[in-house]
Amino acid sequence: MALADENVALVRRWFEEVWERRRSEAIEEFLDEESVLHGDLGVMRGPDEFRAKMHTPFLAAFPDLKIEVEAVLASDQEVAFRWTATGCHTGDGLGMAPSNTDCCFRGMTWIRAVDGKMREGWQVSNIPEILRGLGTGLA
Repeated sequence: MALADENVALVRRWFEEVWERRRSEAIEEFLDEESVLHGDLGVMRGPDEFRAKMHTPFLAAFPDLKIEVEAVLASDQEVAFRWTATGCHTGDGLGMAPSNTDCCFRGMTWIRAVDGKMREGWQVSNIPEILRGLGTGLA
């Protein structure tokens, strides 16, 4: 399997294990202490910070969150993908009472994978705009 194909499979497994199956313990399979995400909500380093700032709060706020990967481009170590996430804000994981609002997040993420780990990522999305609309104060 070509390196680009391996890295596409890595990213697809990330969505399946970490987001669809909600396996928080699987985050270490994909990230290590050297991993850095440059995202809409700031920089996150390593699996613990990603779990605390992104994974746990979002799944608590949107327990029915579903993510669809719409398109993927890959070249050796780099994988870029466009995604849509939908869910209803029925939990308080983002520091505010549930609004029962259906939300649709759209974004693009670029990952540099090294030796089977997602080493660095850059994400742009409408997450800050949606969170401002919910009044979370996080964006």
